[in-house]
Amino acid sequence: MPDFRAYCRPPESEPVEICLPAEESHHLITVNRCGRGDPVVVFDGRGREWITECIEASKSAAVLRVKKSTTAAARPAALTLAQVLPKGATMDDIVRQATEVGAAQIIPLLSERTQVQLDGERAEKKVEKWRTTAIEAAKQCGNPWLPEITSVQNLSSWLSTAQDFDLKLIASLHAGATPLPDVLHQYQLRQGTRPRRVLWLIGPEGDFSPSEMTQAITHGFLPITLGPLVLRSDTAAIYALSILSHELQK
Repeated sequence: MPDFRAYCRPPESEPVEICLPAEESHHLITVNRCGRGDPVVVFDGRGREWITECIEASKSAAVLRVKKSTTAAARPAALTLAQVLPKGATMDDIVRQATEVGAAQIIPLLSERTQVQLDGERAEKKVEKWRTTAIEAAKQCGNPWLPEITSVQNLSSWLSTAQDFDLKLIASLHAGATPLPDVLHQYQLRQGTRPRRVLWLIGPEGDFSPSEMTQAITHGFLPITLGPLVLRSDTAAIYALSILSHELQK
């Protein structure tokens, strides 16, 4: 695989040449120092990739000649991370690592104990930043698929819309929560197959409130324990996604 990777929005038809926008051109030519004649893999975040050659090394409008196109195989399972926003820049790290382990969708949420409050234009800017972070992560790790990152939503109202999943899981510190491998094993025993659409819900630093946990369980979420230690929200998110990816992406 060539060392250079770039992202482009899905084209309407099969391209002969790809002209990158200014931001991608700057990153490819100025930051990564791609030059004329260098091979570049361009991906659209939906599984399409083009093997190209740089024919115009412009830092504002790089032009790449397409030599070959490929389509990545569809993922055997779609993993969705519903993450209550942690404080600081932790969400950036979660988005980056979730992209690296193959999350198909990321849903940022606000809950009763969320310490970060976002609304309106500020929330939209955050979402755009996370989408850029996902692109950077996909370029770094070679992932041809980008996660869909939704708008910021309120946990309580979102729970009733969380449908069309084979399994809905919520991280829990309470007694009686089931280990994640056991839930996957029980599902396969009942259904005769692995789940293909899994939703993983992670709370903020202060965990979910009792009423939020009750509401989630009422809407079909299974409480899951990740072991005897209390994990940070970002650690819990990536830990669980990694296990799910290992078990389901086979």
